[in-house]
Amino acid sequence: MCTYNGERFLSEQLASIQQQDYSNWVLYVSDDGSTDSTLEITKAFQARLGLEKVKLLSGPGCGFASNFMSLTCHQDASADFYAWSDQDDIWAADKLKAALTWLNKMPKDIPALYSSRTTLVDEAGNHTGLTSRFSGAFGFSNALVENVAAGNTMVFNHAARELLQSAGQQDNIVAHDWWAYMLVTGAGGRFFYDTTPHIFYRQHPLNSIGAAIGLKAALVRIHKLFQGRLSRWIDQNIANLDAIDYLLTETNREVLQRFKSARARNLPGRVIGIWRSGIYRQTFMGNVGLLVAAIFKGV
Repeated sequence: MCTYNGERFLSEQLASIQQQDYSNWVLYVSDDGSTDSTLEITKAFQARLGLEKVKLLSGPGCGFASNFMSLTCHQDASADFYAWSDQDDIWAADKLKAALTWLNKMPKDIPALYSSRTTLVDEAGNHTGLTSRFSGAFGFSNALVENVAAGNTMVFNHAARELLQSAGQQDNIVAHDWWAYMLVTGAGGRFFYDTTPHIFYRQHPLNSIGAAIGLKAALVRIHKLFQGRLSRWIDQNIANLDAIDYLLTETNREVLQRFKSARARNLPGRVIGIWRSGIYRQTFMGNVGLLVAAIFKGV
């Protein structure tokens, strides 16, 4: 778990972790310099459960993505499986058990990453909807242009953790969950998207990243697209992938190269090249948006 000034909802999230059906867990909390009562709440939780059950660390102070990657790469945190946790959600009692049911079926030497749909709740914990139910193919060609997996749902095996460590902390990644999706699929690992939600994803004004659903969110994405945000994010992702391309499969290195080459062309070569590169988004409208973005150099 990574925390930063999370006093408002932290106790409820800690309680939901304590009440998991699967109890053989250790919680590592990396605090990124909280100035409210976050540390006091966490230390009280640690006092109740013990120092072996709850461990406190100091984050790098560079934002949520760097905090998660720093914690993931921390040498003292070693286990068979790892789950990322936000400070303000609520885990269903079967959250860990559902993830481990799939992960335990995967070969231990192959990176495997689990994620799921989420139930959205407001500040008071009232249900407000569900995140998108993706049904398309998942893989590196999708991950290059779309992050389908929320980090607060992600659970992964030790092979995936070693892969993330091999890639380094990459302090300038866009988001830790997008990076994990790209890296695991790019290296030939396994990815699973559970359409049954096992987490209550709290939406409030202080979310680092909220759930991108609904008409309003779609309009915001379109606006940001024309401001070049997606293109800048992809630039960052490609720079990070170039630094560790030796970890990718040969096929995915070729996909990355075709995508990079297409992005550098002028119309109509850019549009044709991106189409032929094999990259895609999960929905028809998403792919239409990708085409539009290619036309206007927004991807």
